[in-house]
Amino acid sequence: MFDAKRFRPAALAVSLSALSLGFAAQAQTLTIGVRAGPESIDPHYTATGTHAEALKHVFDTLVWSGDQLQLEPGLATSWKPIDGTTWEFKLQPNVKFHDGSDFTAEDVKFSIERVPLVSGPNPTTPFVRRAKEVKVIDPLTIHIVTEGPAPTLPNDFVRLFIVSHKAAAGLTRENANEAFNTGRAAIGTGPFKFVSWTPKSEFVLERFDAYWRGAAPWQRVVRKEIPNDAARVAQLKAGQVDMIVRVPAADVPTLKRDTKLNIVTGDTIYIFNVELDQREKTPQVSAKDGSPLPANPLRDPRVREAMSLAMDRPALAEIAMEGLGKPATQNVTPGIFGYDPTLPEIKPNVARARQLLTEAGYPNGFKITFSFTNDRLPGDRAVGTSVAQMLARVGIEAVANAQPTAVFFPARTRGEFSMIMAGWGTLTGEAHYTLSSLMQTTNAAAKVGAFNWRGSSNPEMDKLLDQAGVELDEGKRKSLLVQAMNLSMKDNYVIPTVIVGTAWAMQKDKVTLGKTRADEDTLAYDIKPAK
Repeated sequence: MFDAKRFRPAALAVSLSALSLGFAAQAQTLTIGVRAGPESIDPHYTATGTHAEALKHVFDTLVWSGDQLQLEPGLATSWKPIDGTTWEFKLQPNVKFHDGSDFTAEDVKFSIERVPLVSGPNPTTPFVRRAKEVKVIDPLTIHIVTEGPAPTLPNDFVRLFIVSHKAAAGLTRENANEAFNTGRAAIGTGPFKFVSWTPKSEFVLERFDAYWRGAAPWQRVVRKEIPNDAARVAQLKAGQVDMIVRVPAADVPTLKRDTKLNIVTGDTIYIFNVELDQREKTPQVSAKDGSPLPANPLRDPRVREAMSLAMDRPALAEIAMEGLGKPATQNVTPGIFGYDPTLPEIKPNVARARQLLTEAGYPNGFKITFSFTNDRLPGDRAVGTSVAQMLARVGIEAVANAQPTAVFFPARTRGEFSMIMAGWGTLTGEAHYTLSSLMQTTNAAAKVGAFNWRGSSNPEMDKLLDQAGVELDEGKRKSLLVQAMNLSMKDNYVIPTVIVGTAWAMQKDKVTLGKTRADEDTLAYDIKPAK
């Protein structure tokens, strides 16, 4: 475990003159230029990765996700099933909230139960959907009663943020954001305390010296939201920030030649998926002259296969992502439990795609609005634009509609799109999370299909995922997930394109990034002052 105390800057040891105090304060401040920040300070508001990344500084999770998504102790020291439908979690002793109050099982119970009440446009409910009842056994022991066997419950809890049951008491969906955003309810057990947040600007944090893992190496952290890639790079070069995340691929070679900077690259768990609406009436599809079509063409499996075959994934990885991506063969990345290494590369075939469209009754294609984010993951705008151009080769006029994340996700939730591209990461390290969220038929009672805005449904998929969700034998569960993954690739409701790579750049004399995380999170606690 990383012990931040060993890396306290030497500036703390200098004499306490006014000048040296100024230098110490500067050395103890870490300023990071990020592409996107939180959408609220309530950690249960949205499941967006950049939101969770920011709030991991303030709030801890019950189970911690290691740099390669391995399960590690978080606020829970250990966990085990004690019968077919009950998990026991033992909690860390002597943990304090930022206001000095004790962390106990009551806070875990409260956090699990509040998620469905406050979850917003990108729901966090999948992380607690298996919890039927929460029982406090003693201050450091909690039992989670589940809806049937839940072998992956600890995986889900890597995104279960724990809030103070006292600070957040009585908050509702209507007033929770205001209470957290002003700091009144933003009381966590994480390595940093909330200072201030200006939406789309700065998130300012202060070290929590009583942090249970040991104090962080930075007294103050400023996460500057700079969505424009060129501006983020310019501020790094000018020394206005110490580090930037999601460096544009085109700038990586140039920045590597700058002797004042250090560049670190890495793979991530994120995939750009193209998703196709399966509702009978879809809002953004028409004939090329704008006239209505008699039916939604996306419901035809031949059309979906044609669209997949129109995409040149190696070109997307090498050209659109400028070498920082890799072709995707399925809906999860290698290393995820349930990944099928036997699934082949999806090779582009324009002639076959045109043939399939003709067989489906669309020899001249059709027109469709294609929406995607332009400020979330590296390359989202470039990949989306390139996919639209590739579809044009087979006769489909895909009108590229790049949107800010804050606009895109609420519109998706409202069902306003016919075709989208969105980044998705298997944050729990287990394919059931991805497949049950994206591919399973939406069922509010069963709490599955939370991100299936398309209305797609395959009873065979549902059966496989229902079985995998309760199968305790790892070998059998993996077999079920592999079958479901193969079925997903046959259905083409959610078409994977490329795996997202990423890069960080930093002032060589100021900071060192010791390791990269597969979930791409950039956490100040893991960043060390340069020696």
